[in-house]
Amino acid sequence: MNSLAHISTALPAMTERGISDVRRLEALTMELPQVDIQTAHKFHAGIYSRTIFMPAGCVITGALIKIPTTLITSGELVVYIGEEAVQLNGYNVLPAAANRKQAFYALTDSYLTMFFATDAQSIEEAESQFTDEADMLLSRRQNGGIQ
Repeated sequence: MNSLAHISTALPAMTERGISDVRRLEALTMELPQVDIQTAHKFHAGIYSRTIFMPAGCVITGALIKIPTTLITSGELVVYIGEEAVQLNGYNVLPAAANRKQAFYALTDSYLTMFFATDAQSIEEAESQFTDEADMLLSRRQNGGIQ
């Protein structure tokens, strides 16, 4: 496992192999007991943000992100960036490229906040702007994500 310095403080686009790896992990984790992960959504000044809390020991896989975003992490996490896993400690603000399907493992209770500029008028519209897999988002499958 590498430190954050090895990814130049940015999350790169992933290769097809890296995305495929995460899809395989996703299929395996769907067979395990699921953790209730709530999503907090905010719109402000043309920015959409979504925050999740990950309890320690939790694994999540994200939707395929099709646009550049910024990701803020707080806690101790391992993130698979396609080809390698890196550990993020403390508070990190990371420019994140398009074409990512990340997998995260929380070593401690952690928060993830992703945000991007948008003209969306609803959560559903913003979700559809950042992924073509919006129907797979927990915020779509759970009752009333945190507002």
